[in-house]
Amino acid sequence: MMTCCAECFGDRGLRRNIIPIRSIGTGQCSYCGTNNIALVIPRELAEYFEILVSAYRQDTTGKLLVQWFREDWVMFQHPRMDDSRAKGLLAEILNDGDIVRQQFVPANDPTVNRLSEWENLRDELMYHNRYFPEATIDLDRLESLLSTLTLDGDEVPTQWYRARIQASDTPFTVGEMGAPPRRIASHGRANPAGIPYLYLGSSPVTAISEIRPHTGERSCVADFTTPRDMKFVDLRNPRNMVSPFLLNPSDIGRMRNDLPFLERLGDELTRPVVPQSAAIDYTPSQYLCEFIKKCGYQGVIYRSSVSNGINLALFDPARARCGTVIQYRVSRVSVDIVAGA
Repeated sequence: MMTCCAECFGDRGLRRNIIPIRSIGTGQCSYCGTNNIALVIPRELAEYFEILVSAYRQDTTGKLLVQWFREDWVMFQHPRMDDSRAKGLLAEILNDGDIVRQQFVPANDPTVNRLSEWENLRDELMYHNRYFPEATIDLDRLESLLSTLTLDGDEVPTQWYRARIQASDTPFTVGEMGAPPRRIASHGRANPAGIPYLYLGSSPVTAISEIRPHTGERSCVADFTTPRDMKFVDLRNPRNMVSPFLLNPSDIGRMRNDLPFLERLGDELTRPVVPQSAAIDYTPSQYLCEFIKKCGYQGVIYRSSVSNGINLALFDPARARCGTVIQYRVSRVSVDIVAGA
């Protein structure tokens, strides 16, 4: 009997919500070869995939379903799930060997262009009207979209790190490693001036990289612990977060159209910014984070632009508990350049 697993698809909804309740036990997957994992009979997933397939229609100018699922929902990313194996699994799920060889296009393409709306608002916030912009976006829809990027408590690291460049021979104390006082808190990627957030990295290297040290400088790094009950928005990779199998059938096409918008929001918090233009360039990401905070979240997780780690902007610094402080010396700083940028 052939079985599949969550790693075959790489979909968060299948992994956390669907396959666990349909599983027949653990073992080695027949398709991707993953060991000691919850297994499911492919046909048990038919109802979910039939709904997803209905969001596309046959068209000889289109693409294979496997290709659409890869591009739109980042499925079948496991190294062993090449097109042949992915099509075989999809055919088994749908009990239809012909459908996986046919070409499709999205069934309907919503006309709302939220990406364009954001670009208009972004431009106005930066260069025209900071507090009372005329350009608008659908904030109700944005709040709904953010809810699909919410991390569960067990998906969020509880150990984080903050770094400060040491200006004297005396290391910083635990009490000096928190967020700055509000009267001297300057603008950052997530916070407007005067509203301090606590910026944390997933490792000491990430935390130090974020403060842009020079070779030979000493940095103090403090470890912080955050509670499990906090609710964060994860903007690292929206396509990996959003599962079409957890959406209402009528909302799949709409979400497909909105994913580039969510990816653009993630880029706002990651793009490199030069110090002399930071006060202007940070405005869109500050607006976004203020809205995320208004929606009841305690922080936002985003990719680091200077390391392979991740960052957390914590809206209420008091929620994190500082542990110990360790002193590091920066032995080398590397530089990558791009011609004509």
